[in-house]
Amino acid sequence: MNFTIDEKQDIIFIIISTISVFGSFILSLDYLAWIAVILCGIPIFKECIEGLITEFDIKADLLVSIAIIASIIIGEVFAAGEIATIMAIGGFLEEYTVRKTQGRIEELAKMTPKIATRIKNGVEEKISVENVQVGDILKVLPGESIPTDGVIVNGETSIDQSTLTGESLPVDKKENDEVYSGTINLYGSFTMKTTKISQESSLQKLIRLVDSAKPENAKIVRTADKWATMIVVIAFIAAVLTYLYTFEIIRAVTILVVFCPCALVLATPTAIMASIGNLTKYGILVKNGESIEELAHISEIVFDKTGTLTHGTPKVVDIISDNPKEMMYLLTSLESKSEHPLARSIVKNYEDNDLADVKDFKMHIGKGVSGTINGSMILAGNKELLKSANIPLKNSDEPQNGEIVIYVAKEGKIIGKVYLADTLRESSKQTIRNLKGLRIKTTLLTGDNEKTAGYIAKKIRIRNVKSNCLPEDKTNYIAQEQILGHKVAMIGDGINDAPSLKKANVGIAMGNMGSDISLEAADIALINDNIEDLPQLIGIARKTIKTINVCIAFSLAVNIIAMALAILGYLNPIEGALIHNIGSFIVIAYSSTLVRYKISKKDCKKSGKLGITKTLNKAMT
Repeated sequence: MNFTIDEKQDIIFIIISTISVFGSFILSLDYLAWIAVILCGIPIFKECIEGLITEFDIKADLLVSIAIIASIIIGEVFAAGEIATIMAIGGFLEEYTVRKTQGRIEELAKMTPKIATRIKNGVEEKISVENVQVGDILKVLPGESIPTDGVIVNGETSIDQSTLTGESLPVDKKENDEVYSGTINLYGSFTMKTTKISQESSLQKLIRLVDSAKPENAKIVRTADKWATMIVVIAFIAAVLTYLYTFEIIRAVTILVVFCPCALVLATPTAIMASIGNLTKYGILVKNGESIEELAHISEIVFDKTGTLTHGTPKVVDIISDNPKEMMYLLTSLESKSEHPLARSIVKNYEDNDLADVKDFKMHIGKGVSGTINGSMILAGNKELLKSANIPLKNSDEPQNGEIVIYVAKEGKIIGKVYLADTLRESSKQTIRNLKGLRIKTTLLTGDNEKTAGYIAKKIRIRNVKSNCLPEDKTNYIAQEQILGHKVAMIGDGINDAPSLKKANVGIAMGNMGSDISLEAADIALINDNIEDLPQLIGIARKTIKTINVCIAFSLAVNIIAMALAILGYLNPIEGALIHNIGSFIVIAYSSTLVRYKISKKDCKKSGKLGITKTLNKAMT
């Protein structure tokens, strides 16, 4: 992790303060807790004063400041140091998460091409991409990133468009086909006519989406802040009135002590940290507490296809031939000379390392490959390759499930064909079923064509599916759902998913396969890419909110009862501090049970409602 200088200083202060608080408790030396009060308490006092002066805002900082001061007044320095340290840890984690969310946008900007080759008056010249104008003719060589959006005017090639669309397979391009900035030209040079300047290209639009997309509904104010104003007013009024009526300062101070928000402050972070620890056992990394709170109210999960519901790489799914052993021997020997992703998949599928020598190997851009093996001409590719070689094609039914077909011909006759496809994860279907049992709507948004998207959706029984989606299409869909009042989570793995991950109320990235940018844009990462753990994620989030609400209700009840006893003179400051510590212990113990929580099959068949009281639910939302 990379920390700023201020963050490193905060970490040092928190570590020293934590040691001092523990030392004070173990050695019964209250003066050690003064270290925590000074290092962590003073910044809280400062922020509290600034909030009151500049924003006239009564927040939990004011409540905590009062509790620290009241604790010191009655000699409970340990309690003061404990409160200061807890709040410092929570504040640090919150600020660090905000900084990291934006931390990798510059990585996306690095993908922007800097130089373009322009053809003007028949002469090639290198120019800055910023100087490219609409209508310019550009030349793009193999392996180069396409400078800006345009249309091919001469040549054929295959383009890796995964940056924008997330498609797992290269897309063949020919004359009059559109190409996009930031995508990679895999094979063959071509010339293109620009249709957009660099600043308006698809890649720049993607960068702006990542930078500007804001999850308007995702910000949840901490529960302590929700109650801060009410508690501060009640505590002050009760303390002042009690003093004016009894003229006993001890009673007034006791009221402030029993209203110490330690149990209230502990309720949210303890429960959330316990749930985060629980999820870590499943390989789920949660970046911030708000994600857990927000996830509990999610009503819809939007899935990317490639690398999320599927494995993300093409695999051989079927072989059709009268002599499959011979055909695969010839095909694999030929494809071993190619660097195309489909060729690598075919070679990977072949178990025998004994391959034939290939002579006169040739790549036919956008069509396939050819070569001579043992004196016989072998071709492997699509229908366009067969057509150009005048090889008649029989039984050329189009694949119905989005597969890619590689035809194999020997000496001008077809000897078989191989089907390749991006295969579903084994757990996808059961995961969707479990999410539906939790009353979660599932949606598939993919850059793949309608046929492939429809096949995948039907296979795993997702009814709501959108195909041919660019990054802005996914983001717009999520925005529309949020306008309707729906809480949306997005799960994806590619750079193209980053805007949607950030726009969603909760972004979930595939940690193993996912790009660095998608991981930074997301709130949660599935480190092992196990989407079957999504129900556990939803279940623990809902259980966490229930636990927090119970803790809040308990702490408020204890405070109110204790305050009443203090007003009547039945509690002194020492007894009030004891009640405060007992309440804090109960909250910690109850919240810690989340570490062992595991969602059951029965839970996945329930309605998925939070099952909490209307009043407390409103307090959380």
